[in-house]
Amino acid sequence: METLNFTHGSAPGNSTSARTNIALPVLMFVGGAVGNMTAIVVLSVSRQEKKSSAFYTMVCGLAVTDLLGTCLASPLTIANYLDRRVLKDKRVCDFHSFLLLFFSLTGLSIICAMAAERYLAICCPYTYQRWGVNRCFAQKFLFLIYISHIFFCCLPMMGMAKSALQLSETWCFIDWRAQERVAVAYSALYGVVSLLLILSTIALNLAVCGTLLLMRRRTVQRPVTRASARQRWKALSSAAETQMIAVLVMTSVVVLTCSAPLVVRVFANRFKIDHRADLAAIRAASVNPILDPWIYILFRRSLLRRLLKLTRRRSTDRRISPPLPQRKLLCPDMVTDRHVFTQLIHNPNVQKRSSTSAFSRCGEKSSNSLASKQPNVNEQVMILINAIMHYCPREETK
Repeated sequence: METLNFTHGSAPGNSTSARTNIALPVLMFVGGAVGNMTAIVVLSVSRQEKKSSAFYTMVCGLAVTDLLGTCLASPLTIANYLDRRVLKDKRVCDFHSFLLLFFSLTGLSIICAMAAERYLAICCPYTYQRWGVNRCFAQKFLFLIYISHIFFCCLPMMGMAKSALQLSETWCFIDWRAQERVAVAYSALYGVVSLLLILSTIALNLAVCGTLLLMRRRTVQRPVTRASARQRWKALSSAAETQMIAVLVMTSVVVLTCSAPLVVRVFANRFKIDHRADLAAIRAASVNPILDPWIYILFRRSLLRRLLKLTRRRSTDRRISPPLPQRKLLCPDMVTDRHVFTQLIHNPNVQKRSSTSAFSRCGEKSSNSLASKQPNVNEQVMILINAIMHYCPREETK
């Protein structure tokens, strides 16, 4: 999403330091390209119902946006490290500024659209169905975002604003020092649109998470049968839905964290220009396309299902109390007092009751004839059980 301007330059004129630091933008370029291509492959081989959903169509569009930004903006920055005259060309500088403006704003717009899609699906399901939000709808919306943002970000090249090579001479952006009313208006408009996208994304994510928590609370408090409550919450917190929310929240955190500093600098430079802060902001934006694809890769449904199973297993183990030790099932007094235990074993009343109970189940012989015989192994076991029940209190035998 964010612009892939890997601006890690040094002070102007220090070519030795620039050539030494070229390894960092190269590594960032490779990391962003490989990561986004891997994420696109992972999303492409997912199951058919996932590929047909509007949410994952936007996620794939976000990965493609990151990949395009990496492959278009980074080579210019790397070339400028090798030759400081590359970005001094006005046409190249204008194009580089367009790339940064476009991919920064497009990334924010797509993440906001993802949050809006989840909000409609969870909070307004009837509207979601009436509008027919599906894969085709998402593709059309992405196309609309691209077309509108291309036109909006081309306005500086049409004369509405000016692009300028920044002090570090490693990136181009809109001129903060322009005093023309049209240029000031465009800079303010760009900042306002970016800020509204950020605030909208935060508000929609909070609304989605709050609705899910409220639905869970109502499900728990509603006087329904246990089976229906389980089915409701299982449908609400399914693996697919949980994965979507996890991908949305994590991607939003990364995008907003990386892009917010640049938006802040758009407003702050109207009052005080700070080149170091500007360089730090564009560096933060350049990290965004490297982190985003790993969210799609790590938050796969299979991995998330394993984590959910592990969490449920731990919660179930905590609820189940550990079994009592075997020695506590017997009366401690009986175990320690062998004399009393021996008397109970040889008690004729206990033997008679045990023998009668044991052999009446089998139905082989009458209880009177069996009581006079010497007890075998089974009879001795029954005598031992009855001795324990006769000696121990009723509460402990339960």
